[in-house]
Amino acid sequence: MKRLLLPALIILTFVITACSATLSPLPTQPPSDPVSTVSASPEFDSATRMDDQGAIIFEVTPLNLDSATTESVEFNIVLTTHSIDLSMDLAATATLLTDTGVSVNSTLWDAPRGGHHVEGKLIFPAAQDGKSILDGATKLTLTITNVDAPTRIFEWELK
Repeated sequence: MKRLLLPALIILTFVITACSATLSPLPTQPPSDPVSTVSASPEFDSATRMDDQGAIIFEVTPLNLDSATTESVEFNIVLTTHSIDLSMDLAATATLLTDTGVSVNSTLWDAPRGGHHVEGKLIFPAAQDGKSILDGATKLTLTITNVDAPTRIFEWELK
């Protein structure tokens, strides 16, 4: 019996020591950049951009960037969430900027208010001071602020 007691005590001591050891914390990842310019995944149109910051997923698709004779620049936007009511007016939070320095605010968010799945059109004026906002531009940036994330940025290269 004494022969079995010593190995059992050694094993018990080892188990207790191993179980009570302090684990060092795992290194944490740095916080992700709050600005997203995620390109579309394959199941979406190549012009669609996604942003999934916070609790709302944005899918943004330009509708008429190649038309020089249009009165407005329009984006189809699909919002999806499971925890926030989508009754906000995106026109009040959206700005369109070109690489030529032209900046315009949205004039209309044409979408139903409320719910957890909303699809609508975000509309901007196509001209400023009698000139197309897209004249000479090679890059277009749509910025939406303070919709469950500080800033959401969507970018497109123009032809």
